[in-house]
Amino acid sequence: MGDPVNRKTHIRLTSHPGSGNKLRFPLHWGAPDARSRGPVVGTVTETADRNAIGTHGGSYSLYRALAVTSGALNPIKRPDLTNTAPTHQIGPFPAWSDPKRIVSLDPWGHVASEAFSDLIAEGVDIRPTIAVTRAHLTLHELKDAVRLGRLEVDGKIVLPSGDVSVTKAAIEPVWYLPGIAERFGVEETRLRRVLFEQTGGMFPELVTRPDLLAFLPPIGSITVYVFGDPDAVADPNRRLTCRVHDECNGSDVFGSDICTCRPYLVHGIEECIREAQAGGAGLIVYNRKEGRALGEVTKFLVYNARKRQVGGDTASEYFERTECVAGVQDARFQELMPDTLHWLGIKTIDRFVSMSNMKYDAIVNSGITIGERVSIPDDLIPADAMVEIEAKKAAGYYSESGASQDLSSVHGRKLDD
Repeated sequence: MGDPVNRKTHIRLTSHPGSGNKLRFPLHWGAPDARSRGPVVGTVTETADRNAIGTHGGSYSLYRALAVTSGALNPIKRPDLTNTAPTHQIGPFPAWSDPKRIVSLDPWGHVASEAFSDLIAEGVDIRPTIAVTRAHLTLHELKDAVRLGRLEVDGKIVLPSGDVSVTKAAIEPVWYLPGIAERFGVEETRLRRVLFEQTGGMFPELVTRPDLLAFLPPIGSITVYVFGDPDAVADPNRRLTCRVHDECNGSDVFGSDICTCRPYLVHGIEECIREAQAGGAGLIVYNRKEGRALGEVTKFLVYNARKRQVGGDTASEYFERTECVAGVQDARFQELMPDTLHWLGIKTIDRFVSMSNMKYDAIVNSGITIGERVSIPDDLIPADAMVEIEAKKAAGYYSESGASQDLSSVHGRKLDD
């Protein structure tokens, strides 16, 4: 069951007095460069080096624990970061040194191995929290769009195969707790206590170590897809089309007919491609917030409740059924979402492919200008998803046709038991 050298003889609590309370690498959030700000150190063997609560990898850190437990992974092994540098240099932008503008990710996370190479060589476990690479998207809808003439093959963005060339970045969340508390208008001590309580006491440092300002939460990451020249995203002289999309595994991957998520996502991608081919840039920001950040189990329970209620699925009861099951209609809280846009240096979005009033308000309130808003075309809405669309219109979501006036007439089919 693994090498004995990997097993420790005693447990050292990081919240215990004298266990490294004096930080070797204090964080100065909002500093003008990575070195002045300091590294984010979350996964280490020496507690004196650790300056963040939690660990890298989010929820996947638990799988890493199983790998260590089984002996498949040496817990003291450091990652070899040779040739892992970004394929495109992003930033720096002024927002990176604004401690109020970006609070939920490390803007220097993709240059950690370069900025702190000397410390890494000394053995300090500093890991990137952002990775930037290039790839091709292969989606049958895009190939169909090429075949039907909706998209043109240009050989650079849209390839003859129908694949689409993109630059993409994966972003692990890094929460600057004082900034998170200020963003939500609460005391930092209350934020820390509630985080501690609602994670079952998993992170005692939240309440015992106020000197640890950063938190690596065990939640999903963010993926950014850039179509066209990545430098065009932050260029005010070039147009930007953007869709911010929250995860919906059932539709995005498996094509559910009860919501518009995959059709809207693909429509957004097509609009991004066209903008890039016209000399601007397209941007998809994909957030792991399954089921309005309530989770897929809750989501499926709500599906059952909606379709089994008296009268079947109706727009008038759409949000209420979620609240009955989960206690809240939506837990995504888009206040943190614009941080990714600020990391990319965005000041203006010319075309925003979204109907969400919450996303729109969060972006505009963060100081980014939005020009045109683009709703999903009616012919892309599955019949069963009309309940969702009409409920969202009535709740204030944007639509060129306006809000639904008679929700009682909008029904979906009942669930077959």
